Amino acid sequence: MNKAKRTEIFSRLREANPNPTTELNYSNPFELLIAVILSAQATDVGVNKATAKLFPVANTPESILALGVEGLKNYIKTIGLFNSKAENVIKTCRMLIEKHNGEVPDNRKDLEALPGVGRKTANVVLNTAFGKPAMAVDTHIFRVSNRTGIAPGKNVLEVEQRLMRLVPREFLQDAHHWLILHGRYTCVARKPRCGACIIEDLCEFKEKNDYQ
Repeated sequence: MNKAKRTEIFSRLREANPNPTTELNYSNPFELLIAVILSAQATDVGVNKATAKLFPVANTPESILALGVEGLKNYIKTIGLFNSKAENVIKTCRMLIEKHNGEVPDNRKDLEALPGVGRKTANVVLNTAFGKPAMAVDTHIFRVSNRTGIAPGKNVLEVEQRLMRLVPREFLQDAHHWLILHGRYTCVARKPRCGACIIEDLCEFKEKNDYQ
């Protein structure tokens, strides 16, 4: 795929959704960090239901730490892997207080040192909370990047690096949200909605005619 095609793809995605953002509900960087940790192998809808009860009661490192692991579990037990997530969130809150004055760090090294925070979570926080160009490649972005030909790669890191290099700079800040939403609602896994896709004519997916 050439640069002109990529530019047109992201131009259309921007025109359709000028201000894309995460579907996780949050009001500050700490709430976003906790929501993203909880969202691993869970749906945003499920996480939002849990945090709608948790955040009014505890939405700072100090207040969540005060709940303790068992207290936190009561709020997040509807989310998959809630036992390990509760442990990680408590450890993260303790580390934020002890090492970062209760503030969420705005750099990859310190974010990835937090329990339960991997590269993808760090990228979401850097991009969404701090406005830094970063690409949090999940299953949706991996699929869309490979299927369309925007940035094919054998693994998540390869796709991330190619997207950072190949997405035109003017679109880099919002690209990860556009790609996630496109994969979640249009370029879905089992039966992509090619006939309803605004970039269908630019896409290089060989089987797209089967899904008209």
